[in-house]
Amino acid sequence: YRVKSSHGTSCSSNRPSVPPGFEAARQDAGIRVVLLRGQPECFTAGNDLKDFLEDPPRDENAPVFRFMKTLAEFPKPLLCAVNGPAIGIGTTLCLHADLVYCGQSTRFQLPFVKLGLVPELASSYLLPLLAGHARAFELLVLGEPFDAATARQLGIVNEVFRDDVYLDEARLKAAALAVLPPEAVQQSKALMKGHYINGCLEALDRETRIFSRRLNSPEARQAMAQFFQK
Repeated sequence: YRVKSSHGTSCSSNRPSVPPGFEAARQDAGIRVVLLRGQPECFTAGNDLKDFLEDPPRDENAPVFRFMKTLAEFPKPLLCAVNGPAIGIGTTLCLHADLVYCGQSTRFQLPFVKLGLVPELASSYLLPLLAGHARAFELLVLGEPFDAATARQLGIVNEVFRDDVYLDEARLKAAALAVLPPEAVQQSKALMKGHYINGCLEALDRETRIFSRRLNSPEARQAMAQFFQK
């Protein structure tokens, strides 16, 4: 049985789209687990702000929003192997993974409000469930970086490893999942997510509408212009 390793993020800022591997993994019964990773030194630097300013996504059919819905609804086990910067969507997508393993140098950050935007990828719903309102507000609104140990304490990360072994450890866990009875694994995931998936998708829809409007707001454009000046 196969583990699909999706190299879908990188250290360059870019606009996420739905990787072809996700749809292939959904359809291929021989693929039982997807492992999402970036470069060893960087998981993701977040979205390309220049691209957002020049060509903002306008509705739920934009690639970035289709990518988010794909993650939220993905039926098979999804693992993330994270190291280095994990900015914005690099942090929020971990909230949708079933297992997250990271290197000790990982630095998470949710800088949406600093850029005049709002949380995305249902993080306004999932993070308060995970960490409580006060901690979620601190992370999503103040938007300061936090380290791997803090992420584990909050429940975002399962385990922290040395930078030179985190990916190997994630692959071992993916392989362990891949040999389990696949229908039992997927049905167990569906049962656990069934308690909150509707709320998650509703939050994702609300965030998408507001996020799209915020991208065109004078406040966001000014905040991003100030970011570039720095």
